[in-house]
Amino acid sequence: MKMQSICSLVALSCALLLSNAALLLAQQHAVENWPPSAPKPAKKEKEKAVPHEYPKMGSIERLDPALDALIPPDAQIEKLAEGFEWSEGPVWDRRNDCLYFSDVPRNVVFKWVQGVGTREFLLPSGYTGTAPGGGQGSNGLVLDLGGRLVLCQHGDRRVARLEKNGQFTTLIEYHKFRRLNSPNDLVYDAEGNLFFTDPPYGLAKLNDDPAKELMFNGVYRLARNGTLTVLTKELTFPNGIGLSPDDKTLYVAVSDAKRAIIMAYDVQTDGTIANGRVFFDATSLASPERKGVPDGLKVDKSGNLFATGAGGVLVLSPDGKHLGTILTGQATANCAFGGADGSTLYMTAHMILCRVRTSTKGKGF
Repeated sequence: MKMQSICSLVALSCALLLSNAALLLAQQHAVENWPPSAPKPAKKEKEKAVPHEYPKMGSIERLDPALDALIPPDAQIEKLAEGFEWSEGPVWDRRNDCLYFSDVPRNVVFKWVQGVGTREFLLPSGYTGTAPGGGQGSNGLVLDLGGRLVLCQHGDRRVARLEKNGQFTTLIEYHKFRRLNSPNDLVYDAEGNLFFTDPPYGLAKLNDDPAKELMFNGVYRLARNGTLTVLTKELTFPNGIGLSPDDKTLYVAVSDAKRAIIMAYDVQTDGTIANGRVFFDATSLASPERKGVPDGLKVDKSGNLFATGAGGVLVLSPDGKHLGTILTGQATANCAFGGADGSTLYMTAHMILCRVRTSTKGKGF
């Protein structure tokens, strides 16, 4: 037999021995690990909520028995998070079961989830430039009919939409080739037309700031087709904004300490407004113990207003009667209905995010 053939036989024998040994080891491993374990589930990226009890704060001031039908007699204010510089613009995201809100000086939008807590969601939120201290962050937030986040961007002086890729799309930035002051708060009607306010709060020197290009602080309507209409130039500091359940009445809060009022207007079929009147005058409510002027506001399904003001959140009937106040003990900037059933009122109160359960539901729930 040739040497080459002998070597081939030896190699074949070694391969057979190794194969048998591997088979025996595999059989032994299979016996030791019988029955086989189930596949491990894929790791879920969704935040997991856990039961959590939040500390209580503040109180409910009841001025009229009608408040009991809106806020239960045993309702308590819960402190959800704190440590912010100036919290603002809360909006509930029903698709993702969470709350978004702005911290204006920090240029951040935060996300809060029940039982999980607060985390940074969007940075930058309102000033996308590069100059240190170049501008403030977002203020009012809203979701459009497609569920996308729309922001009043103080620093960029525009209203912008956050796209799925994380980029901003400018919805409006100029009025007749002049930059807006610093859009503050906004609301959509059922058809997707956007109403927003434009005071000068994002400008360092307010009305006297050299960067201010408009001679007025306006309230606007941005139609679905992109047409911008000035609704009024007459308000000193237009701020919070909301619509009645039928979209026929527009409410605008005026955060002027000298005349702290909430205005109401009839919305015409062409989208303009008429019959402006004082819906509620909050000027006399302010005191050293009750800080705050009219700021953000929300409307419930029955037309009641939950409007921030002196001491916290004023609860006003559809005819403008002051039913009571949710006393947060803080200068409270804004509020929003949310939760799974739309019955929880979330409030941004200076450095604090808090909430209270109600017996009503927000408009649209």
